[in-house]
Amino acid sequence: MNDLKILSLGAGVQSSALALMIAHGEIEMVDAAIFADTGAEPQAVYDWLDWLEKQLPFPVYRVMEKQGLTASALKINISKTTGLHYFKTSIPMRAKHENGTAPPLHRHCTTDYKIIPIYRKVRQLLRKKQRCLMIIAISLEELTRATPARVKYVTNAWPLINKRLSRHSCVQWMKKHNYPVAPRSACVYCPYHSDQQWKHLKNHEPVAFAEAVAFETEWHKKYDAIPYEKSMHKYKAFLHKSLVPLAEVNFDTPTDQTSFLKDMDEECEGLCGV
Repeated sequence: MNDLKILSLGAGVQSSALALMIAHGEIEMVDAAIFADTGAEPQAVYDWLDWLEKQLPFPVYRVMEKQGLTASALKINISKTTGLHYFKTSIPMRAKHENGTAPPLHRHCTTDYKIIPIYRKVRQLLRKKQRCLMIIAISLEELTRATPARVKYVTNAWPLINKRLSRHSCVQWMKKHNYPVAPRSACVYCPYHSDQQWKHLKNHEPVAFAEAVAFETEWHKKYDAIPYEKSMHKYKAFLHKSLVPLAEVNFDTPTDQTSFLKDMDEECEGLCGV
């Protein structure tokens, strides 16, 4: 028995469409939506969320950790056991190892700045012994992302999958109902951006792109200041798969995205509420 129905709202295409479908009565009503704010979304997403909230018949709670993702991702900690320096909250930047591979750094951003804040708010809303049905806007082509909740008091549900709706279906639904199409919801410096997305930021959201460049520049500055023998991260990491500083990347040059796209099975727009 679930006592509370909550929409995980990422303010991207799928969750925005799902929120509006609920408002239209096409999906069962929820008690509220929760938007976990990393503090690193482009302004277009915040502007969109301001508009979206006014269209919905249920409240939207915005939750955010006291220290935003950017500050946390640039903070260096020192291990008490090994004395090694490491970044407090790592994002999946890539670094080329001596064996030629370029795996992403272990990612903490989704758990620390999306999942945990949402669960914390759910706990605040639940009364004793109540449970929550978490409505998640994973679409049909993202079926592998539909995983169980990480806590016992939450049960996940995926209405878009049940209705056989894809991301394209969500876009068409919004156009059919004369709604503008939501912007893509992702941190400005998300390493899972495709070249097309990076190019869009650079050409159409220059402030957001400049924030991404500044983040990488500051990360490199802090990394370079750590003596090699004291660093837990032995290889310098980059936001772009080419392992070139973002400001120097030519996004019109074709790159091999095959292996990179495999990583996007767990990219933020899939796990952070789309």
